[in-house]
This record gives sequence, C-alpha cells and structure tokens, in this order.
Amino acid sequence: MGVSLAFGLTVVTMAYAVGPISGGHFNPAVTLGLVVAGRHPKSDALGYMISQVLGGLAATGVLYVIASGVDGFQAGGFASNGFGEHSPAGYSMVAALVCEVVLTCFFLLVILGATAKASTPAMAGLAIGLCLTLIHLVSIPVTNTSVNPARSTGPALVAGAEALGQLWLFWVAPLAGAVLAGVLYKCCFADKD
Repeated sequence: MGVSLAFGLTVVTMAYAVGPISGGHFNPAVTLGLVVAGRHPKSDALGYMISQVLGGLAATGVLYVIASGVDGFQAGGFASNGFGEHSPAGYSMVAALVCEVVLTCFFLLVILGATAKASTPAMAGLAIGLCLTLIHLVSIPVTNTSVNPARSTGPALVAGAEALGQLWLFWVAPLAGAVLAGVLYKCCFADKD
C-alpha cells in the first residue's frame, strides 16, 4: 500500500508543480499516447522521451545512494520489473504483458480524459495520481509495476543481467498500451477536446 501511494502521490505533486511547464510528462508511454491521440506534437516526443529516461536514471541514482547508506545493503532486485521467476508472485510473461498493456492503456485513457477541455482541469493531477496508485495496487504482485519505461530502465541497470534481459517487455507493453489508448481516445472521445 505504501509503495502504491508513494508513486501516486509523487505524480499528483509533480503534476501540479511542473505540469504548467512540461505538461507533466514523466513517462515515455504517456508522451507516445498523447502524440497518437493528437494531443502532443510529434516533433517534441523524442526529446521528452530522452529526458524522461535520463530523469529515471537520475532518480535511480539518488535512491541507490540513499538505500546503500545502511550497513549490510545489497542491491538485489532494486524494485526492478519482471516476469516468471522475477515476478513478485511468479506471474508468467504473457500475464505480465497483458497486465502492463491493459493498465498502461487504462492510465492513458484517464490522463486523456482528465486533461480534456470538457473536464475539470484543476482535478486532473489528482485523478491521474489516484489512477497510478490503483494501478500499483493491482500490478505490484504481477510485475512490480512498470507502465513507465523510464521507471523500469534505471532499476534494471542496478539489478543486473536478469532484469536487463526482461526489460524489453517493460518498454514494449507500456508503449503498446499507450498507442492503443491514443487510438481509442482519438476514435471515441476526441470530440471532447
């Protein structure tokens, strides 16, 4: 519960803090989904995504310094994502793939809906952060929750070869879920923008 709230509340606070500057993009899947939905310029997408990955690497570095400040520290999995024997509860690759695609799609649909012109913009950050909390509550046992390739990359680098060998799924699945959400939103709800 605490980890889920930490992720969700971080997004809530940062959405309000830097949302007016960057649109609150902290996730390559979010950027891609917004591009597909026609809500973000294609020309900015690569720069955003590179910045997001660099931010994820920096955050992992900060967490590593803090976590290693205790006697007996061992990096272990360092909250890396995984499936099969690297899933917290042993879920298969197919289960992890479906979970990450569906939950990322759901996350993007909430983001697109909460930030639509017809919505209540002052509440968008709260809706998005609470959605991310819910996603973590559901998927931590399955994959340790990605829905964000930038979040997955740093911990995989610290965790080592096994996590790096599975990192592809935590890029492919969130990006696929984001594209699916972008297409669904554009087809079904774009008239609300």
